[in-house]
Amino acid sequence: MTTAPFFDYSRNALQRLFDWKVRGVRWIEIIGVALVAVMIVSVYAAKAAAARESGRIAQLEQDIRENGQRVRLLRAEVARLEQPARLENLSRQIGLGPVEVHRQAKEAQLPELKAAPVAAPAAPAVVQAAPAGVAAAAPETVQ
Repeated sequence: MTTAPFFDYSRNALQRLFDWKVRGVRWIEIIGVALVAVMIVSVYAAKAAAARESGRIAQLEQDIRENGQRVRLLRAEVARLEQPARLENLSRQIGLGPVEVHRQAKEAQLPELKAAPVAAPAAPAVVQAAPAGVAAAAPETVQ
């Protein structure tokens, strides 16, 4: 049997690992304690990260609730500002009113309205602000 020496060798190596001692403590016990310590630290780190994320999620949910309340308030404000009675009252205060019937154009008058020249807005005056002997960088407009 050729496999027996291999098993004997591996069992001897494993037996030597379990029997190897440092100052009266077996290496396998030292390795076990170190692995348990590493697992404890990693679980603590994962729990701390989860707590931070939980706090962040709670803060984001609070922000969402506050923004939802702001949106509802703004929609209510828009509805109040767009009330027809309010807009009619404001337009009367500044002198606006409905278009009178005699000011409306009929279909036959449309070609005449198109041909009528529309007054173009006046162009702003251009002032050169450069002293004599110095070239002006750009003309300035006065409004």
